[in-house]
Amino acid sequence: MKNFDVIVIGAGPGGYVCAIRAAQLGLQTACIDAWLAPNGKPALGGTCLNVGCIPSKALLDSSHHVHDLAHGLAAHGITVGSVEVDIAKMMARKDKVVQNLTRGVAGLLRKNKVATFAGHGVLQAAAGGDGHTVEVRAHDGTSERLQARHVVVATGSVPVAIPVAPVDGDRIVDNAGALSFSAVPARLGVIGAGVIGLELGSVWRRLGSEVVILEAMPELLPPVDRQIAREAGKSFEKQGLEIRLGAKVTGTEVNANCVEVRFEDASGSHVVEVDRLVVAVGRRANTEGLAPENAGVALDDRGRVIVDDHCRTNVPGIWAIGDVVRGPMLAHKASEEGVAVAELIAGQAAHIDHALVPWVIYTHPEIAWVGQTEHALRETGREFRVGTFPFMASGRAQGAGDTEGMVKILADAASDEILGVHIYGAHASELVAEAVTAMAFRASAEDLARIVHAHPTLAEALHEAALAVDGRAIHF
Repeated sequence: MKNFDVIVIGAGPGGYVCAIRAAQLGLQTACIDAWLAPNGKPALGGTCLNVGCIPSKALLDSSHHVHDLAHGLAAHGITVGSVEVDIAKMMARKDKVVQNLTRGVAGLLRKNKVATFAGHGVLQAAAGGDGHTVEVRAHDGTSERLQARHVVVATGSVPVAIPVAPVDGDRIVDNAGALSFSAVPARLGVIGAGVIGLELGSVWRRLGSEVVILEAMPELLPPVDRQIAREAGKSFEKQGLEIRLGAKVTGTEVNANCVEVRFEDASGSHVVEVDRLVVAVGRRANTEGLAPENAGVALDDRGRVIVDDHCRTNVPGIWAIGDVVRGPMLAHKASEEGVAVAELIAGQAAHIDHALVPWVIYTHPEIAWVGQTEHALRETGREFRVGTFPFMASGRAQGAGDTEGMVKILADAASDEILGVHIYGAHASELVAEAVTAMAFRASAEDLARIVHAHPTLAEALHEAALAVDGRAIHF
């Protein structure tokens, strides 16, 4: 049996980062991961690198270039001929990006002397003493056992399946399948208007699909600030995304030429025919094969590993991070939890403020936010002031021809502390970092208003929105 200080189960953004940080701190570390690439070889990086964050952003960028060529360049005085799309080449580029990054993770683990094991990590019953045992079940049927004083569960999440639309990997697919179509579907259906559904719907709409998104909830994007969500909904409609809210899918039937999707909404029962159907109704914690019961690790009623504020489970020496525990299923949240756990294991102090984890939706325009929304603050009765600034009034946005959207800042009415920042517009994913930094230091809107921002930049919209909290925006 091989012995380590730390065993990490899972090599996604939480697991591999945790393993690297633990090794940097002088701990003998092992990392177990079960992911296999389409060629059957082990591929590190988890869902995010293989079939999530990275490939979806690669296709979003590719499809945005197509859209600009077809629709966005004429205003700049640029005329092109007919736009042809080579889907195979686009997919090959996406796969190359993924391959480069997964190989990069493998290189980082080697550089930091982390021992890697390909296979499923299975928790074992406590054998006494201070150690925990994990069995590695390799894909070839062999197995071996590892032991360590600390085990970190970082097994991530998997798509939620729904009986009314069973995924067959061909006509009905999950997010992974929707990232690998060999041709542009003439008609694409998406169940779920969340982050995944909107991003994938945007990709294929830009490439020429007629897209209908069926969302069971009566409102679009409930976690998003209501004002921002309404503006985004209007934009999605202009882009050609047909979003049916309050639409509950009741059944599907795969025929020779299409998929019939049956759904009900306030106006009755309906059937829509599509060539491909994407099921994107959410994700759930992945504990399949982990056997947490062997080690006595407790799960909640949603199948997530129960942890405290420092990611400790109920079993001393066993920790859990990322999508498999409470909180938002975000890669960067998992990574920061991984760093914190490694440092706690090494006897250092660590802290994560889960209230300041930024969210991003990579549609166009992008949606990004951190902190509280206006409707959440109203529900708590907290008094606040609002400052907004439209990108339409930004010189840089005007020059780029990307004027849709706004910045919205919420600040405490008495102290002026920034409580939430919501950005809807181009490069929102980059702009939100300034807001997170400001809020981490408990900055006031006045603090942000007094910081000099370069001109002309999109970031000036944050400056102006901060000024607007006090009713003194200059350019709007």
